[in-house]
Amino acid sequence: MTQPTADIRIESLEPLVPPARLTALLPLGEEAVQTIVAGRKAVEAVLSGEDPRVLAIVGPCSIHDLDAARDYAKRLKHLADKLADRLLVVMRVYFEKPRTTVGWKGLINDPHLDDSFDVATGLRLARSLLIEIGGMGLFTATEFLEPITPQYIADTVVLGAIGARTTESPTHRQMASGLSMPVGFKNATDGSLQAAVDAMQAARAPHSFLGIDSLGGTCVVRTAGNPWGVLMLRGGRSGSNYSPDVLAEARERLAKAGLPERIIVDCSHANSGKDHRRQSVVWRDVLRQRIEGDRSIVGLMLESNLLPGSQPVAERSTLTYGVSITDACIGWDETDALLTEAHAMLGEPAHQPS
Repeated sequence: MTQPTADIRIESLEPLVPPARLTALLPLGEEAVQTIVAGRKAVEAVLSGEDPRVLAIVGPCSIHDLDAARDYAKRLKHLADKLADRLLVVMRVYFEKPRTTVGWKGLINDPHLDDSFDVATGLRLARSLLIEIGGMGLFTATEFLEPITPQYIADTVVLGAIGARTTESPTHRQMASGLSMPVGFKNATDGSLQAAVDAMQAARAPHSFLGIDSLGGTCVVRTAGNPWGVLMLRGGRSGSNYSPDVLAEARERLAKAGLPERIIVDCSHANSGKDHRRQSVVWRDVLRQRIEGDRSIVGLMLESNLLPGSQPVAERSTLTYGVSITDACIGWDETDALLTEAHAMLGEPAHQPS
């Protein structure tokens, strides 16, 4: 009897609805389309220096409760409108969570929080929420963890991100080269900057690689290259990396690679020592550097939820509303205070491009 040589460790294969089918079932409304187009242009204007406002990317570490996410989005939209003359506010709407070892992989992979991995439902919920937030007039950012998901949701996103664990991956660099929005590249988990700089350089170039089309068929994807990359500093195992010395090193590396000197500082993760209570320290320090003349700092990121802290993953009915189930976040009251304080610190209203 012939011994099998393929799929020996595969337990099952579950077909998914093609991206075109999901987008037809959940189309973008005209208000959402206008929000996404305007949001991408606004972020590009900040990255280019044409718009002197500061980009503020704030929101939950991960989305697990759609009601809480809607609640947060409504509050953030109100605040974003009030502060729009000096801050360009974008909501973190992250659905895929990279794990160092194992753990909950995010709403798309496991929407029921029970290891059932109902990805079909996860994709539907993710797309529905992004469309709803776009319909509110609020800009969104998300991390793309693998090259299939963008076919389902990328048309709803204003700012993409490639995480610290995947910034060295050729697959993710190639994927970023074809994304329709600006993309942030985080430094590696050890804190080193060069991998992210290399990723930005690679993503600017055209690529050809294997992927899927809107009908779910395997194809060769040919990209034009994405000029709107930005370096995201999140610290690493060696500590934080938002000091003036590190920012100067980052500018030098970007310049040497022929890349624009634009940097976003993530106030969470290793920059805060994984202590959400220290995000405010990083936030104020980086804002001070920007105000004192470091125009390479184009934005900051906060991990923020309705309530501070975090809680273990559990059955949905036992979870505390508005509290993260991944990284600990600051609460809404502190978020409101930090954004309002930043608005005051940034002085007179900045001119916005017409």
